[in-house]
Amino acid sequence: MTGFSERVLALTSRIPPGRVSTYRLIAEAMNTRAYRAVGNALHNNKNPIAVPCHRVCNSDGSIGGYSKGVGKKIALLMQEGVEVKNGRIVDFERRLFRVF
Repeated sequence: MTGFSERVLALTSRIPPGRVSTYRLIAEAMNTRAYRAVGNALHNNKNPIAVPCHRVCNSDGSIGGYSKGVGKKIALLMQEGVEVKNGRIVDFERRLFRVF
């Protein structure tokens, strides 16, 4: 695993249950614009329990991808109290975790 990927996973592990963040915010916390590289690092996450990559979505509040499938991502978010409607996070701004 690269240092970049390790850093992405470390930042993602800080997102608390019931909150979400974005690929962009994680990249910006690393002083880069490599948003897709953040997504790739999360796709290769070997420990989704410790590193909750299901809590990372697109900057517009849409769900984004998930290695176990979008349906599983939505189910995990809803178990944490995050409402999803038509593929988007309801109350996205209120749910957004920005402090890394």
